Amino acid sequence: MTAPVFHTDRLVLRAPQPSDVGPWTAFVTSERARFIGGPAEDANRAWRIFATIAGHWALRGWGSFVFCDRATGRPVGHCGPWQPEGWPEPEIAWCVWDPAAEGRGLAFEAARAAIAHAFRDLRWPTAVSYVEPGNARSIRLAGRLGALRDEAAPRIAPGDLVFRHPRPAEAAA
Repeated sequence: MTAPVFHTDRLVLRAPQPSDVGPWTAFVTSERARFIGGPAEDANRAWRIFATIAGHWALRGWGSFVFCDRATGRPVGHCGPWQPEGWPEPEIAWCVWDPAAEGRGLAFEAARAAIAHAFRDLRWPTAVSYVEPGNARSIRLAGRLGALRDEAAPRIAPGDLVFRHPRPAEAAA
């Protein structure tokens, strides 16, 4: 399996690789990971969670991309198609690992590329994002992406907000 690589104005989206474990661990063991089930208690748990993200590619043939600063190559987050066993629908997930990368529109840029990929290349008929109600940044990002709340959609957890993404024009072909 060869994962695609996408370039945006400021980012490179690529499959996870071993050198991403350090930046991931710094994020997922911090309080900043509270909206994705963290913080992880230690580096061993962080590694196992990262192995799940990387292993998704092997098990599904697609998965979330690590998005890197195009100028420096530094990984700053992950974003993309995601559907672990038991997820009710395919999801576009995202998180920014590096606090210095927040508020710069990088997650928006990565998510737009990932959404286009999911609809165009993976031929998804639909995509959602599951967001915890207290995650104001992700709620705003879902709105910027054009996603609308879907109250009728099944949830992972009872309190989750579900945002349904529109099919992007570039994925129509």
